[in-house]
Amino acid sequence: MSIIVALIVGGISGWLAGQIMNTQFSLLGNIGIGIVGGFVGSILLSVVGIHGSGMIGNIIVSVIGACAFIAIVRQIKK
Repeated sequence: MSIIVALIVGGISGWLAGQIMNTQFSLLGNIGIGIVGGFVGSILLSVVGIHGSGMIGNIIVSVIGACAFIAIVRQIKK
């Protein structure tokens, strides 16, 4: 069941990050960006001492991480 929840959270957070960063991804792209964003966000926010709890908290952390990931990839591509 946790894999299904991770895919749902990844899809939602990837879509939200795509809307914020003005990029368009497919459904699989949204899920991938959201999952990577979850890892990046948890690392970034744990340094500051912030942890997300619950589904909404995980989505917020994933969106922050996904936006950071997209920004880093954009800078590398330049």
